[in-house]
Amino acid sequence: MFSKKQVKAGNVLIGGDSKVSIQSMLNIPAHNIEESVKQAKQLEKAGCDIVRAAVPDMEAVKLISALKENISIPVVADIHFDYRLALESVSAGVDKIRINPGNIGDDSRVKAVADACANNGIPIRIGVNSGSLEKSILAKYGSPTPEALCDSALYHASLLEKFDFNDIVLSMKSSSVKNMVEAYRLASLRCDYPLHLGVTEAGTERMGIIKSSAGIGALLVQGIGDTIRVSLTADPVKEIYAAKDILKSLDMYDGGIQFVSCPTCGRTKIDLISLANEAQERLKDCKKNIKVAIMGCVVNGPGEAREADIGIAGGDKVGLIFKKGEIICKVPEEQLLDKLVEEIEKL
Repeated sequence: MFSKKQVKAGNVLIGGDSKVSIQSMLNIPAHNIEESVKQAKQLEKAGCDIVRAAVPDMEAVKLISALKENISIPVVADIHFDYRLALESVSAGVDKIRINPGNIGDDSRVKAVADACANNGIPIRIGVNSGSLEKSILAKYGSPTPEALCDSALYHASLLEKFDFNDIVLSMKSSSVKNMVEAYRLASLRCDYPLHLGVTEAGTERMGIIKSSAGIGALLVQGIGDTIRVSLTADPVKEIYAAKDILKSLDMYDGGIQFVSCPTCGRTKIDLISLANEAQERLKDCKKNIKVAIMGCVVNGPGEAREADIGIAGGDKVGLIFKKGEIICKVPEEQLLDKLVEEIEKL
């Protein structure tokens, strides 16, 4: 069951029965406002629901204002240690704060942040990971175990709860997929706060997508998780497409094509691999909520992909276009993709 509690960041609901939202983070230096805004626009266009920006110092707070003026999706200020940066980000119109209350000083500072966020309807994400656990918790568990991650997150939440602040989102990220999954599972049993899922330091594009799919997917199929970030050592736009694909594979994303394609075999007489890759690239920004099949032969193509709204079944340098398993026309290989796109536009 998804989190019972719901918070609102700008125009996006997180938790409750709201859809699973997709997040990413700018990787341009915060003082380069022009390029940061440009990247934020690219993320928004790709389908990002919430964008996060690092705010390392007071000068960087200007980025928050610039982002708010140029994009329509919610903006999160990522803050470490200095509570004044959180207060200034609130004044700049930020939609959400990412900060760990235990790292910003005494109760007066925690209260100042909690009150500012409460008065402006701004939620706070507490983000712990395996490299940032408190010494006391590490001493108790001996290593960054799932229990340690969960305890740390709930400890930070308790510091806000002291001041009646409950618009909280929790994340407990680890580079270990197994630890990450278990930490979130424990948190889902111990609290009703919305959960921000992610595998930290997941790696380069290929490995990062694999680890994120395994961890995030394992939790979502159990009904655990409310917002996700696929962390990649790559262009952040690729994080958005990966996140969308994870949600599509679980039938949790409305709008955008879900592709089905066969692995090819000795019957294949068409360049299916190139066709599939090109089709996916050409149609990556299509918003139609349809299933498209790219199949290697007529023996299995229309039958195996009968549930697809439209698809290709390859032949000997030709292919068939079919809809819901019914063949509609035969097309030379070099014209197949154009014909497929043409038919999709009609749907």
